[in-house]
Amino acid sequence: MRVTMGITRNKILFFMFFVSGFCGLLYQIVWVRLAFAAFGVNTPVLSVVVSVFMLGLGLGSWLSGIWAERRAPRFRISPIYGYATVEFLIGLGAFAVPNLFRLSTGFLLQFGEMNSFAYLFLSAVLIVFSILPWCLCMGATFPLMMSYVRSTSPGYSRSFSFLYMANVLGALTGTLATIGALIELWGLSGALWVGALLNFAVSGLAFSLGRSASSRRPSKSLLPQGPPKKVKSALPSRSPRTSPLFPLFLILFLTGLGSMAMEVVWTRAFVTILLTQVYSFGMILFTYLLSTWLGSWAYRLGLGWKKVFSNESLLNFLSVASFFPVILADPRLNHSIPGILLTIVPFCAALGYLTPKLIDEISQGNPGQAGKAYAVNVVGCILGPLLASYFLLPCLGAKISLIVLALPFVFLCLFRAGKGFFPGFFKVAAAGSALVGLLFSQSYETPQDGVIRRDYVATVISNSGGMSKQLLVNGVGITQLTPITKFMAHLPLCLLKNKPERVLDICLGMGTTFRSLMSWGIDVTAVELVPSVRAAFGYYFDDADSLLKSPNGRILVDDGRRYLKRTGQLFDLITIDPPPPVWTAGSSLLYSKEFYEVVKKHLKKGGLLQQWYPGGGGNTDTAVVRSLVESFPYIKKFPGFTGGGTYYIASMDPIDVPSVEEMISKMPPAAQKDLLEWSDGQDIRKYVDYVFSGGKDVPIPDADRRIVITDDIPYNEYFFLRQTFPKYFQQ
Repeated sequence: MRVTMGITRNKILFFMFFVSGFCGLLYQIVWVRLAFAAFGVNTPVLSVVVSVFMLGLGLGSWLSGIWAERRAPRFRISPIYGYATVEFLIGLGAFAVPNLFRLSTGFLLQFGEMNSFAYLFLSAVLIVFSILPWCLCMGATFPLMMSYVRSTSPGYSRSFSFLYMANVLGALTGTLATIGALIELWGLSGALWVGALLNFAVSGLAFSLGRSASSRRPSKSLLPQGPPKKVKSALPSRSPRTSPLFPLFLILFLTGLGSMAMEVVWTRAFVTILLTQVYSFGMILFTYLLSTWLGSWAYRLGLGWKKVFSNESLLNFLSVASFFPVILADPRLNHSIPGILLTIVPFCAALGYLTPKLIDEISQGNPGQAGKAYAVNVVGCILGPLLASYFLLPCLGAKISLIVLALPFVFLCLFRAGKGFFPGFFKVAAAGSALVGLLFSQSYETPQDGVIRRDYVATVISNSGGMSKQLLVNGVGITQLTPITKFMAHLPLCLLKNKPERVLDICLGMGTTFRSLMSWGIDVTAVELVPSVRAAFGYYFDDADSLLKSPNGRILVDDGRRYLKRTGQLFDLITIDPPPPVWTAGSSLLYSKEFYEVVKKHLKKGGLLQQWYPGGGGNTDTAVVRSLVESFPYIKKFPGFTGGGTYYIASMDPIDVPSVEEMISKMPPAAQKDLLEWSDGQDIRKYVDYVFSGGKDVPIPDADRRIVITDDIPYNEYFFLRQTFPKYFQQ
């Protein structure tokens, strides 16, 4: 009977930590997206959210470990009630964070227009205030549950790895479900509701477990389970510690730093194959978590069989596996998506084995020691992304960054791991892998033709010459020299009833639209998210320096939506060229109804919005149009030059489309010259007739009104179910 009860409790605890991990990743994914909408789509915002998330996990684990070890024994209450309480609080955080972000946005607006540094600093403070309390609760779950396990199974010393395995499996499932289904089905708010309900369910289950009579009886349910005929055999309750603690803490720190830093670098290194959609990062995260879970599962299996790899053997293997993404991800090998993802599996699986093993060895079932060890690992996880984003990638690029991050494992192999399987072989293999990666492997950043610029946001490549010049961001083509982008400036300016004075250009690209706007002799502000894109402006145009020296023109490095929120200026025209393709991650924030509400507040009377749309097909087109027509009462659409997408012109006032001759007559001589720059001497009337004379009204779509883009429903970015199961979901 006791065995049955033990197995049942074992399953219950596994389920609770599975759900806890599921909700944790769900919240991280959704909170990052909400922060983008509130504070801007940029790397500092992403870094702050992820760092605060990890800080909360580490700090919460450390503090709750101290409490569980020193304070909890004074209270005659089961630690399971503390666990139930923090799960309930985490569920409340699902509803609190969106409202706190909303209040934070309103608070920032009270300060009016600020410089970017001040805005970023205040944004970071508000993000910390908004999400840290709930992350502290997430971090507290491990020590609290370990304290409960120790109180009910006093001799058991391997509880962390058991809970860790369940948590990682839940995180894996939460990532897959959130990105692949929940947001697409119910939006960001619906996904948060799912997380909150699951947290509340776990909280109730924990309270019920605390009240049950069986929870007060000692149990051996969490002892490692071996083969069926050896169920009663188990490892000793407390394995003797054979190593000093400092080296184990150092390894935990280095593995946390290296793994999270590498995850950031992989995201940039693999982008040419995985592309820029939201599923790209999701695939890396899913592979990372799946491999980690397989490693932790192998460790738990080894405990049951009394056959566990030594730390030295694992470090030996890591020293070689860390170079697989460098050597095997060479673009000359023409990898498929599964092939590129497989290169990180051995490294992540080894870490999934090593991390819980080290914390088990350090803690010996003690929640205070486990909380401290986990916190050390999390400190590395906090510093890793910051190191990769702000130093390694801008200074060294993706390939060299991966090599640098792998070197600590090589040093550990060469100078510490004298034991384990074939230490001599791994020493030679690690050193050889480092040399091969450095001297012979290539990445998309390997110099070919043109200029490479790197910063904390992206790697920008400007290549080719003449009219064949291209702009590539992280190896993905963004734009080229084309009259399509000239018409983004000249068409709407010709439609203005009043003489234009001030214009905003969101998304600089090569700078063609900015340059065309400047030809009208008006005040032009361009906003570009990637610093290296602004730096590349001079590569494409010989007159770039003179334009930037003009008092009428300036290019700011900022998120366009964030800039609008913090400026008090009004504009005659706001022209937008969202990054292609239409499903690019984060692009819905430039197509959403909430964004258009911000735009309307910064348009002068009779002012225009120019929204170029490259076309996405299916109901994505409907969603884009519906967001516009439900935001603006007057909209015209014009065919893109030579069939390149569609120009949507929107306004709060009626839009009169004059004749082609009248529109041309509005253009200053410099503007006419600019428009004809790449026309091969064509007559301006014939050159612009296709676009200028093709204006049509945009009716309200007849399709389902739920097909729309809002901040809560990023319809154009999340399409997995619609694409995979078209019979059951609207295409």
